[in-house]
Amino acid sequence: MPIGRQGRRPGTALAALVLCALMQASHATGTPRITDASAFLDQTESLRIQDHRQFAERLAQIHRESPALTTAEQWHLRYLDALESSLEGNYAAAEKPLHDVIDHSGDPTLAAKASALLMNNLAVSRRYEDAFKLAQQLTIDLPRIQDKAVRLQVLGYLSQMLNLAGQTDLAIKYAHMMEDSLPPGMTSCNPRSKLVAALWSAKRLTSSSPELTQAIDTCEAARQPIVATAMQLILGTLHLEEHQPAKTLALLDRIAPGIQINHYYPHTLSAQVQRAQAYEQLGKDEDARKAALAAVAMAGPDDINDYLKDAYEVLYRVAKRHGSTASALAYYEHYVAQTRGSLDDVAAQALAYQTVQQQVLTRKLETEELSKQNSVLKLQQALDAKAAETSRLYITLLIILLAAIGLWLFRTMHSQKRFKRMATRDGLTDIFNHQHFISEAGRVLHLMEKKLGHACLISIDLDHFKQVNDTHGHVMGDAVLKHAVAICQQHLRPADLFGRLGGEEFGILLHECCRNQGMDIANRIRIAIEASPMEKDGCVISISTSVGLASTDTSGYELLRLCTEADAALYRAKRAGRNRVIADTGNDGLVEA
Repeated sequence: MPIGRQGRRPGTALAALVLCALMQASHATGTPRITDASAFLDQTESLRIQDHRQFAERLAQIHRESPALTTAEQWHLRYLDALESSLEGNYAAAEKPLHDVIDHSGDPTLAAKASALLMNNLAVSRRYEDAFKLAQQLTIDLPRIQDKAVRLQVLGYLSQMLNLAGQTDLAIKYAHMMEDSLPPGMTSCNPRSKLVAALWSAKRLTSSSPELTQAIDTCEAARQPIVATAMQLILGTLHLEEHQPAKTLALLDRIAPGIQINHYYPHTLSAQVQRAQAYEQLGKDEDARKAALAAVAMAGPDDINDYLKDAYEVLYRVAKRHGSTASALAYYEHYVAQTRGSLDDVAAQALAYQTVQQQVLTRKLETEELSKQNSVLKLQQALDAKAAETSRLYITLLIILLAAIGLWLFRTMHSQKRFKRMATRDGLTDIFNHQHFISEAGRVLHLMEKKLGHACLISIDLDHFKQVNDTHGHVMGDAVLKHAVAICQQHLRPADLFGRLGGEEFGILLHECCRNQGMDIANRIRIAIEASPMEKDGCVISISTSVGLASTDTSGYELLRLCTEADAALYRAKRAGRNRVIADTGNDGLVEA
């Protein structure tokens, strides 16, 4: 009976295929003496896929001759020694040197090659979780690998590892990437064999699939018999699945010489098992039994793989058909043990892959959480900065508002003062205007009356002022008025009231002043004005005044009466010849100063 598709697994045998593909059988040629250590090491490494025997001999030569090596050359040699240990199957011996190269060489290209080799070794040793962790890291580092040959090597290992984990779509993707990035002059055997292995695991191959035919032809043309034989054995398995055992036997007969020369254990075992399955399909039970027993005899006592499982299955069915119950039961027990071991290995691979993926997801979630926390912190900082900026803006606006209010209040108060002054002052002379003077004089007289104080009201009129305006103009007339006011203010006390009653007429209320004192002040003002002619623009204008005085001593505290009597005295002074002071006695009598 054919091998069921459900039992199809590449297993670790396919993982070991890359290493064994490096061990080509050929005759070693003589090696020249080492003159350039760097070139010698590069040439030695290139032999790993051409002639393993010569590769090993050259490594032995460089250790034997011990040339002076630079630090970079020492690390290169350490990697090649680890590669040789891996090719010999001594994966434990290769592990530490590979870790040293990865961690300490400082050469990204060499570290990438060492990582890829270590990943394969871990998979072959069934340390799947470590292998998948390394595969994850290589996937991350892949975009940074610039060397095309190394990139191709890493892609091959990654495709193989993902195929091992059952991630066939990703394995196919990496196989295509290998062919797309193939360096000039390099054969496409490796990329196509990886593609076939992934397609076979994904159950997407038939015996007539062009991918399989191309892989076989390419690897045979490239003289890579180990890989070509692996592809042909896949073809043999497909013939069995398609119930074409004769084609399988013919294929096995054709590739048998190559298998015998290479002595590659997985191929020898696989070919023997396929013979047993083909004979069974043809009904040749005795030939099938002999072939299956030969396959079992090749294996060690602890070997677990799909090949032995298939061999024991053939032996079980043949024994059962021929009535050998005891033998059938023994073979079935071995078949179950191999199946269990194979399934355990598959489960271990899947569990390891899922564990690594979960770890990666956990780290990603942790990173995202830290990123979110960092984003929240940055947002909080931004909000704090914005709040501080807003507070500063509010404070600035408040200061501006307060300043504006203060300025408005200042201007309002200034305007009020100006309007108040305008309402109480004469615009030309800046003394009280008529209305305010009358108001203030009445208030002061009222107070004086209460405490029986004395006050005098003086009316002053500039003599012949109309002639000044007519002769010299109103500008000169205004200047004369200001000049007269300034002289008057020099003889007044702070408590005295001084106002312009109209035109050239002024009023003065002398505070706490009796009639005689008022006469003296009024006379001094008259004399000072007469003695201070107006000089402006070369023009001299003589000024004189007529003054009338009324006192509370004789006229009482009523403002209207005081004004009337002061005006009457003023008019008498004018009629008497001007430039004089006359006081009304209150009894129609006049006193002249």
